[in-house]
Amino acid sequence: MPRTFGKGLIRTERSIKELVIQMESTGNMKVLLLLGFIATALAAGPSVFDGAKVYRLKPQYEGHVEAIKNLESSIKVDFWNPDNPELVAAHTDVDIHVSAEQAPLLETLLQQTGMEHEVLIDDLQTAMKNQFDNKERSTTRYNYEKYNTLEKIEAWTASITAENPNLVTRSQIGSSFEGRPMYLLKLGKRTGSSKPAIFVDCGIHAREWISPAFCQWFVKEAVTTYGSDAEMTRLLDSMDVFVLPVFNVDGYAYTWSKDRMWRKTRSTNSGTTCIGTDPNRNFNAGWCTIGASNKPCSDTYCGSKAESEIEVKAVANFIRANRSIIKAYLTIHSYSQLLLFPYSYTTALAAHHTELLGVAQGAADALATLYGTRYTSGPGAVTIYPAAGGSDDWAYDLGVKYSFTFELRDTGRYGFLLPESQIRPTCQETMLAVKYIAKHVQDNLY
Repeated sequence: MPRTFGKGLIRTERSIKELVIQMESTGNMKVLLLLGFIATALAAGPSVFDGAKVYRLKPQYEGHVEAIKNLESSIKVDFWNPDNPELVAAHTDVDIHVSAEQAPLLETLLQQTGMEHEVLIDDLQTAMKNQFDNKERSTTRYNYEKYNTLEKIEAWTASITAENPNLVTRSQIGSSFEGRPMYLLKLGKRTGSSKPAIFVDCGIHAREWISPAFCQWFVKEAVTTYGSDAEMTRLLDSMDVFVLPVFNVDGYAYTWSKDRMWRKTRSTNSGTTCIGTDPNRNFNAGWCTIGASNKPCSDTYCGSKAESEIEVKAVANFIRANRSIIKAYLTIHSYSQLLLFPYSYTTALAAHHTELLGVAQGAADALATLYGTRYTSGPGAVTIYPAAGGSDDWAYDLGVKYSFTFELRDTGRYGFLLPESQIRPTCQETMLAVKYIAKHVQDNLY
């Protein structure tokens, strides 16, 4: 029977033998050690992270860069930031996750290169447990300060709609690869006529749990402050806001049931046992040209073609169908505390670069007023790293001028495992930035 290996890649006995043959043919001297790691991982069963560590590597010259890029030939590495080893550059921190069994080998390699580094998370399993630091017992009240399962979120979309019939409607824009519904909420005062709109999605990458938490928070704030908060009231009176609480529903469910570190969709790929595609490399925007992989086992696999993923096509089709009214597109990710805008697939400046930069900087300044959290703003390719196939670039090229990507808290202390105690402050400050952008869009409709 196949077992889960590392981050959820399914490896059969045959695929392991193929790996061994390949490594022997290239003269890899660490093959026996790696085989021991594989055996340990297979014996452990589904994704156990006891003793797994997250390192921050600090490459200073090209020798360090090459050493990091070559890590995957020796050990199983989960790149957190950047998310693709090809994007590693000198003088830029690199966050990686390795298993407990492979950490000693990594330490040896780091000592050999003399590369400066630090351990951000000493035990990933403990960090996962500590993420659930909101100890409030279950009540009938929906808890926006806890991470909620997909089942709870789906039920919430129905209840929030039923409780606010004059402000919220729910529709299904598609189904996932595994057949789960993709629910979309439409927020706005009903006027009987079409209004300009903003589209917000969360949870493209499954393991970024703070992202769906923000979408839930935004909806809650919208329905509870409408009529009392002047900005929210004006927004929902004059515009509609489409909110997709969980984009990658299959992947998100999988992070709860099998592998907390899963990133991609859960689609099958022809000719391999490796599962999933990175949905934020699957949009038709410079597709698979840079910052994406054409290898199905990679976390940044771009897919067999643009919009190969049924979830991506559902979102793209909805935005295309409503292109005449959608004036802004916001996609919520984590982590790094960045506010990005096009382009990511090229270093060329967007036609509206000056305006987009001003809006992003203004939104980041607004965000910082609450808790002092600092965000960096700029075009994706030069602010974080080049990446083709992203949803924000695609929306912008489609004609949605105000297209932004949020990378929420933090800057690496917790990474993808931001504790529940930080949901409230993260969402509160992000609301300020989103409302700033929304106001600019309202005042500059096109």
